Amino acid sequence: MSRSVRTGSRRPRRDDPRWPAFARRYGFDIEHPVQWEVEALEPDELQSLVLAAVDSYIDRDVLARQIAREEQQRRALEDFAGTWRAEGDE
Repeated sequence: MSRSVRTGSRRPRRDDPRWPAFARRYGFDIEHPVQWEVEALEPDELQSLVLAAVDSYIDRDVLARQIAREEQQRRALEDFAGTWRAEGDE
């Protein structure tokens, strides 16, 4: 993702024991910790950034099957709830 987003910032903690492993894994300079304040982003902007970052990894066929399955489950729950309410109304 090449888009730059300005977020709130704090001075990173140099003593965070997780930083060296994170820096090595993602190619950051261990001597210069960085920190992002994603909670400073508007929810819509954060969602857009995350979706753009993962989009190329999404298997559209698997996603479509999962959405269809969830829709079937939702309908089954609505049918059950409707029956349950009708019995309780008696």
